[in-house]
Amino acid sequence: MGIVGNLTPQQRQSFDSQGFLVIESFASPAEIEAMRKRMDGMLQAFDPTTTASIFSTKNQVKLTSEYFYESAEKISFFFEEKAFDDNGNLKQPKELSINKVGHALHEIDPVFKEFSCSEKVSSLLFSLGYKKPVIIQSMYIFKQPGIGGEVTPHQDNSFLYTEPKTCTGLWLALEDATVVNGCLWAIPESQKNGLVRRFIRGEDGVYFDRPSPSYDQKDFVPIEVKAGSLVVIHGDLIHQSFENQSSNSRHAYSLHAVDTDGCKWAEDNWIRRKVEPEPLYASGQT
Repeated sequence: MGIVGNLTPQQRQSFDSQGFLVIESFASPAEIEAMRKRMDGMLQAFDPTTTASIFSTKNQVKLTSEYFYESAEKISFFFEEKAFDDNGNLKQPKELSINKVGHALHEIDPVFKEFSCSEKVSSLLFSLGYKKPVIIQSMYIFKQPGIGGEVTPHQDNSFLYTEPKTCTGLWLALEDATVVNGCLWAIPESQKNGLVRRFIRGEDGVYFDRPSPSYDQKDFVPIEVKAGSLVVIHGDLIHQSFENQSSNSRHAYSLHAVDTDGCKWAEDNWIRRKVEPEPLYASGQT
């Protein structure tokens, strides 16, 4: 039996055709428990009065802050849009108000680093054709019951652009993801149409260089997965998720990788790192 992350020819063919691939049981129950337990500890220690940064895919202006920019190399906490009342107070406990934690869990925290830099993750990336992959960002996404916000249709290459384009998303379900609690939806084969717009960091903040195209919702298919399943997402694939209107959360751990061999990181990406990320290595490399 081969390494868990090594794709079979059939899996690679499916990914190249559809633009996404589901690998069941990619993470063990012990790995899932370790990451969820570690995040519980982080939330307990987090003081919500230190920041009120809100994550929104609809209003990107709200993201333009030093707190957001600095999160590229830190562990930062972002609230749901609907977490606060008119007076700016949390409507429910902080544990149920956080949208996501990012964007350097994979570098700073030992528990998340162990999974992110594991042999199965690196093997997966090398089997996708990467020469010198790096994890450029990581996010723990909560999709809270009742208030877990919508993530509008997008492509990961818009945010993490290299020349040539090399971004791949690795989305790990830490809980079962269903249509009811806000699973991923994607337009199969949409990656073949190329990148439609970019998310730029300019002197006055961040913005998209052109409006979003309109999409027909009937073209999207739901990607319902069990906890432990990994969804591999092509950087040009159009995907989204809807609000969580259920009473169950939908925790996930998301990684984004880019290649650094023969590729150039765009200087106008939102992430501007002071320290170069460590590359992952193939089995047997040091």
